[in-house]
Amino acid sequence: MATSELNKSDANARAMAEAVARRSYGRLVASLARRWGDLTRAEDALADAFERALKAWTETGLPKRPEAWLLKSAHNRLVDAARHSGRAAQAAPDLIRRAEELAHIEDPDALPDDRLGLMLACAHPDLDPALHTPLMLQAVLGLDAARIGSAFLVSPAAMGQRLSRGKARLRERRARFERPGKAELNERISPVLDAIYAAYGTGWDEISAGESRVRGLASEAFYLSRILTELAPDIAEVWALYALIAHCEARTPARRDEQGRFIPLSEQDPRLWCEATLNQAEAALRRALRLAPPARYALEASIQSVHAERRMTGDTNWLAAAALYDALVRQAPGLGALIARACAHGEAFGAERALESLAELKDQAETYQPYWAALAHWLAQAEHKTGAAHAFDRAIALSSDPAVRAYLEKARAASLL
Repeated sequence: MATSELNKSDANARAMAEAVARRSYGRLVASLARRWGDLTRAEDALADAFERALKAWTETGLPKRPEAWLLKSAHNRLVDAARHSGRAAQAAPDLIRRAEELAHIEDPDALPDDRLGLMLACAHPDLDPALHTPLMLQAVLGLDAARIGSAFLVSPAAMGQRLSRGKARLRERRARFERPGKAELNERISPVLDAIYAAYGTGWDEISAGESRVRGLASEAFYLSRILTELAPDIAEVWALYALIAHCEARTPARRDEQGRFIPLSEQDPRLWCEATLNQAEAALRRALRLAPPARYALEASIQSVHAERRMTGDTNWLAAAALYDALVRQAPGLGALIARACAHGEAFGAERALESLAELKDQAETYQPYWAALAHWLAQAEHKTGAAHAFDRAIALSSDPAVRAYLEKARAASLL
């Protein structure tokens, strides 16, 4: 084969491998993990299959069904490893059955989609909740430890160790990777939703325009939330989480101007919001509300829906937003929700109302940037210039995003005029 042809074949093989990884990595790992009961072995076998594929597809051409090729290659590696380790003697009948099951697979789409079981395993109750999100990102999307570590401000080595310990824990606990029944699914879905939302927040909060590698984590979480609507379409909060994230994603084009300057929601041009994504968000929210009374994510999505109405009305219905925040904090009284509620009350009822609510949160928000930014804004609105300047200084010091710091510095200067 000529060098130019070889280079072209190599490029084609890599392009197909990347496309398959994006489209089917989670399905393939989940299928292997369910059959072998070991997430680490499943990932290692699939990684080996991808490595073999790059060589084989370059030399022999692209297969018609690349997922089937990878699945059989990974499964054969697992069988060989079991034989060489001595496990085959004890498990020979089962190994033969598994090998025959996948030996003639032509269409992996015909296999059950085990990704939901994989997500639930990653959110196993015996694992540290801080591991739920990283494990899900690696197992379902195939992100490596370096990529995940950079998003969570942890070194690749440390993140790799944490992930390895988590998978070992799953093996020790004999975690199941299959889809549970409906009743069990409703009981176990919450940590999966929380993990996806945490991943989205990691990629969303105070990310500067140049940090595309971290910002990309928000896109991955959005993708996971969409997958979940396909895997668990009868659960209201699954649709609500997708609606919430879609609303936030729709506003991405308006969060920065052409110079990369930060623009808060209240100052964004609604014409820049993505109409198609907003329509998806509203459809998902309607479906969630048809399935069940509003819980946490449905309430949060409903608040974002109120903001989205500004595209048509030109104004934000702050009375509606305040009422929804009241309902939200009764169910999920997190610090972020309480601060947002205070701001909504300020918009609806005046600055002093916001300041009263924020005063109640001071002891638990000493190092929380959104608290100081909100306090600075409302002190400025109430013309408490000295207090506003101090709060702005604190918010600026706690901001990691240069664009957010620049915005707050400008607001501080304006508050002193």
